[in-house]
Amino acid sequence: MNREALFFDIDGTVLSEITKEIPASTVDALKRAHDAGHFLFINTGRTYCSVPVELKKLPFDGYLCGCGIYFTFDEEIIFEKHLDPKRGDEIADYMTKCQIDGIFEGAEDVYFTSRVSRFDRLENTKKYMNNRGLGIERYMEQRRCPYDKIFIYTDEKSDVKAFFEFIKDDMEVIDRGSNTFECILKGYTKGTAIDWVLEHFGMTRDQSYVFGDSSNDLAMFRHAGHAIAMGAHDQVLEPYTEFVTKTVEEDGIAYAMKKYGLID
Repeated sequence: MNREALFFDIDGTVLSEITKEIPASTVDALKRAHDAGHFLFINTGRTYCSVPVELKKLPFDGYLCGCGIYFTFDEEIIFEKHLDPKRGDEIADYMTKCQIDGIFEGAEDVYFTSRVSRFDRLENTKKYMNNRGLGIERYMEQRRCPYDKIFIYTDEKSDVKAFFEFIKDDMEVIDRGSNTFECILKGYTKGTAIDWVLEHFGMTRDQSYVFGDSSNDLAMFRHAGHAIAMGAHDQVLEPYTEFVTKTVEEDGIAYAMKKYGLID
């Protein structure tokens, strides 16, 4: 069996957003693929600190986090890129001016403002993060929080256009739907992360397989030799999808890996 490089999104791909669990079939498929000699990578928009601990117990060779700005292999940090903290404060201040709220994500922690947000979904996310020990040691008002990307929430009160103009030299924006946006460092994507891995290991594009479901997986789908969309996925992925597998809950990861001969 040839060695291939497999890249997995987390939410809605490996981890069910319905059950909040990793299916046993996925765990088994990952172990079998690793035993077969394939490289396994998480390729996520999440920064490293917010990768669920249960995923870190699985046989992944490396983690590509923050949409391409942080890469570990065999528990060693291979590459990292950060936003200048001073510029980070300026962006956070302008967010407030534009009546936008969000999660400020760094490699070691996530950060929130101390005020209660008018966005219920953000408050729910804050509780989720706090329960995992994140976002509780430092507020954005304390300045110079080392964050590198932002997940923002907007509504009719928000001056989205002005904010996007303000960050255009530093960050690119991914529309995540329902008036939410992911702001990532300019020049880095899930796709550039794949390119780095293939070049580093002397592998061809045809040796790369990606598994995803959401709009922030688009760059990953564009770069890979084989793009597999989960049964429930954002339609923006359709033009670049080679195969649509079953949903997470229907053992979609194992189903696709068997179809491609990555596992027996």
